[in-house]
Amino acid sequence: MRIGLYPGTFDPITMGHIDIIRRAAALVDRLVIGVAINRDKGPLFDLEERVAMIEAECVSLAEQTGIEIVVHPFENLLIDCARDVDATIIVRGLRAVADFEYEFQMVGMNRALDDSVETVFLMAEARHQAIASKLVKEIARLGGDVSKFVTAPVRLSLMKKFGSG
Repeated sequence: MRIGLYPGTFDPITMGHIDIIRRAAALVDRLVIGVAINRDKGPLFDLEERVAMIEAECVSLAEQTGIEIVVHPFENLLIDCARDVDATIIVRGLRAVADFEYEFQMVGMNRALDDSVETVFLMAEARHQAIASKLVKEIARLGGDVSKFVTAPVRLSLMKKFGSG
């Protein structure tokens, strides 16, 4: 069984993330969405909220793709998380050249730690390349419309966080 791990903070999950999940599902038999517990980033949504949003978004994706999609919080090294879930593939989404430079370094480090785990890069579809969770939060905080960037349930969660819902 080919198990893939798509890690991130998903604060919140965006249409770009969903695009990568859908496309990664075609490459593996089981996809684990690794939700990073990164206290340094100071997420808007706590871990339980992020996990719940991702699980809700992945129900229909799992049905559409016919594969198992599970959500797995982690606070250890990414390569250790991959080992914990028996993943042989780490899936990373790229939006721009700046993403690649960082990801390139991460691949080198992960390969040095465990060369049995491959990293696969998926480019976000053009319409999703500008979407970043950080920008989505800023737009929502300032009362802008984020409906092009997130699903309706995530948009409502953002509105509640910023007192506009």
